[in-house]
Formats: sequence, C-alpha cells, structure tokens
Amino acid sequence: QVQLAESGGGLVQPGGTLRLSCAASGISGGIVFMAWHRQAPNNKRELVAVISSAGNTNYSDSVKGRFTISRDNAKNTVYLQMNSLKPEDTSVYFCYVRTPGSVTWGQGTQVTVSS
Repeated sequence: QVQLAESGGGLVQPGGTLRLSCAASGISGGIVFMAWHRQAPNNKRELVAVISSAGNTNYSDSVKGRFTISRDNAKNTVYLQMNSLKPEDTSVYFCYVRTPGSVTWGQGTQVTVSS
C-alpha cells in the first residue's frame, strides 16, 4: 500500500518562498506521475503542477513562472518550490501519486500567505 508523507507547509509573507516535499513509500511497479493539488476553503481542488516519470512538467496558469515541481526518483519524492507567493496561494496542498495499480493522495499541508 502506497503511503505519502508531506512536509514543508507553513506561514509566509507575500513574496516569500516555501518548499513542499512528499515522500512515497510502499511503491510497487514504479510511479507513473506525481502531482500537487490545492484546495482553498469553499473552492474545488485544483491541479497545481504535475511531473511525469520522464520528468515532463505541466503547471496551472496561476503558478506558472513562480512554482517549480521536481522529483527524486531514487527517493520516490516530489518537491514543489514555491516562490513569489501571493495571498491567493493560501490553500491546503495535497500530494498525488499514480502508480500502475493505484492512486494515492497525501493528507495535505497548509500553506498560508499573509502579512
């Protein structure tokens, strides 16, 4: 059974940076892709960034140019480097991992951007 351990959320001022991490364990058969989603109160969960096993990436327009997704295949870990944070980035961020046989969500980590 795949398990995800997220870390790195917190409170940051506008313009600041945070780095989220998500380590996957119990992986069988490799990872197809890893992604970060976020969900603010009263909003739908939205895709922030995704990275394939080959390293191809895609971002939502709202974070393009400010966020960078990366992965360490040896550690089964995905990262989200968030720069130039804005108050509207405030959300719970969820890690998402797809393997050939499973889809797993992390428990979520709170990111709050406020002065």
